[in-house]
Amino acid sequence: MINVAICGANGKMGQEVVKAVTASKDMTLVAKIDILNGEFASIKDAKETVNIDVLIDFTQPKSIYENALYCLHNGINLVIGTTGLSDDELEILRDLAQEKGLGCLIAPNFSTGAVLMMKFAQMAAKYFDNAEIIELHHNQKKDAPSGTAVKTALMMASENTNFTTGNCPEVETIKGARGANAYNNIHIHSVRMPGYIASQEVILGASGQILTIRHDSMNRECYMDGVLRATRFVFENKKFIYGLENIL
Repeated sequence: MINVAICGANGKMGQEVVKAVTASKDMTLVAKIDILNGEFASIKDAKETVNIDVLIDFTQPKSIYENALYCLHNGINLVIGTTGLSDDELEILRDLAQEKGLGCLIAPNFSTGAVLMMKFAQMAAKYFDNAEIIELHHNQKKDAPSGTAVKTALMMASENTNFTTGNCPEVETIKGARGANAYNNIHIHSVRMPGYIASQEVILGASGQILTIRHDSMNRECYMDGVLRATRFVFENKKFIYGLENIL
């Protein structure tokens, strides 16, 4: 059995993870960690009381990096579902996981449909001169753009060096009107609106044609298969992985 602790257990995603781990036949939920009415207020408190094989972190962007450092320095394999880590932080965690011989999987999105959307966008990127990303989330999401949008842009940029081919010189009469200019000139637009959970649309264009690739998450249960897959993977494989697509 895999002894699992969940950090952010009382949040919306955390509650779904609690249910999924509890229902799993090969996992035991040993700690629900949350600063608001959790069984334990911190990872340190939990580790001093129970044996943790894998910690699943669905907390806040401001805390995930320090949480990850603590886990990797203290022999805990790690699955991170919260976005907001910088490229430099990712590199530090990669090096630390390799040094400590621990599994660490960080995924901007655990939905298999979203992972396929990203892969399809990467496949299409080499055939289109222009591309933009619109990501739409609930209005309690703090980081923008989403980790899924950033990961999608990175994957697409690996296939094409410029996604504004043929564009005229642009002037923003209102700053930010064209969104964030990300990797290889992929513009990313972030929408925050009550009613959404998580959606993303990749629009690719070339002369005479438009291709739209879209994924919508209708509830948080759709992420659970990916979370459980990631938990099993880091327990069995002591590797650093960025992106769920790398273990499917």
